[in-house]
Amino acid sequence: MKHIVVINPNTSAATTVMMTDLVRAALPSHVSVEGITASIGVPMIVDPVQLEASVAGVVEMGLSAAKTADGLIVCAFGDPGLDALRSRIDIPVVGICEASMLEAAAGGRRFGIATVTPDLVGSFADKAAALGLADRFTGTRLTPGDPLHLTSDPDRLYAALAIAVRQSLDQDGAEAVIIGGGPLGRAASALQRHVSAPVIAPIASAAAMLLARIAEAER
Repeated sequence: MKHIVVINPNTSAATTVMMTDLVRAALPSHVSVEGITASIGVPMIVDPVQLEASVAGVVEMGLSAAKTADGLIVCAFGDPGLDALRSRIDIPVVGICEASMLEAAAGGRRFGIATVTPDLVGSFADKAAALGLADRFTGTRLTPGDPLHLTSDPDRLYAALAIAVRQSLDQDGAEAVIIGGGPLGRAASALQRHVSAPVIAPIASAAAMLLARIAEAER
């Protein structure tokens, strides 16, 4: 049996449970999934300072988890610590931002992001550029209001993200839209089911990518 560890760079245990459940649902039953939560930090990363501050904890958790895991998922949309972990361990490690952008851009599609964190918008553009996808990235559409308040109300979150998705498709010319954020995982799955255009749920993207990379590593 393969064993996957989901790393939550945030301190919210409830978010860890939610994201781990989504990874588990996206993988075959013969793959076991465990979630681990940052002991220091914030309940939700909303700015570049918090994102950078989470890197050390992600690396520490990842190095420990790698002793028994077949693969790791970094479940924050900024992919903190992803490159550092890849340079230090020999099992596959994927990040939900990278995985979702690669899925969204498949086949040459133009893609946008719908999310709740205005202070991280610049990092999304940087990530698209680093992946060689800047010419396909149509930008980020944001929900109004405080991210923490919004994410605490699932119905309001869904409605606000649905508007941002529609703006990305209709006004920005996106052909697929990523729901940008690990704590938005449940809303991403719901939107994926109920919106006719391609809506990319990053946690599912990462689960699929990790399974493929584990299989490649065994060949």
